[in-house]
Amino acid sequence: MTLPDKMSGVVLTGHGGPEVLEWRDDLPVPVPGKGDVVIRVGAAGVNNTDINTRIAWYSKGDAASDDASWSGTALEFPRIQGADVCGRIVAVGEGVDAARIGARVLIEPSLQEANGKVLEAPWYFGSECDGGFAQYTRVAARHAHAVKSDLTDVELASFPCSYSTAENMLTRANVQANETVLVTGASGGVGSAAVQLARARGAEVIAVTSPPKAEELIRLGACKRSTGPTISYR
Repeated sequence: MTLPDKMSGVVLTGHGGPEVLEWRDDLPVPVPGKGDVVIRVGAAGVNNTDINTRIAWYSKGDAASDDASWSGTALEFPRIQGADVCGRIVAVGEGVDAARIGARVLIEPSLQEANGKVLEAPWYFGSECDGGFAQYTRVAARHAHAVKSDLTDVELASFPCSYSTAENMLTRANVQANETVLVTGASGGVGSAAVQLARARGAEVIAVTSPPKAEELIRLGACKRSTGPTISYR
């Protein structure tokens, strides 16, 4: 497949509100470097990581320009944001099997490799490098995971940030079958992912949430409890 030279997308031009986001039709299509794949974006989700990066929430100092990226370094503008991406590989760089072209993939947003090198400290997709708010995006091949699913691209694009965060926490805690897991903030993206992933491991899940959201979390796998200390039923 021959890629175009230009693409459309949304760029972040500075820190601030929605007014710092700019639609452009003249963005260069990324070229795969060593170990990279280029992905045609099918869908990209918006989550708090994207918003927090835009408003410089990650900054620890008075000057947001100094340390407001996810890793604590200065953000480079213009930047294409978008951490949650589902799409298909359309080009590969040196060292990547051409058979991967056409594969439907999800991008793992916490990056250990970029620009053909292993990173000393992790980057976040759409923060230290361009992300998925455009027609095409580029990432190290190791971070593009093949997915076979009946879910739509839009549905799958809700997975990477929240589910990888939840899975990392469960892995670090070494959650096993028949253990009990308490999930606070269970109705949020990471919380609801943790409920489902813990249940998939065979754990019993106690979810902390507001009453209007309780039934949905029970449907996702949380235990149903009475107002007293005993479990009534799942």
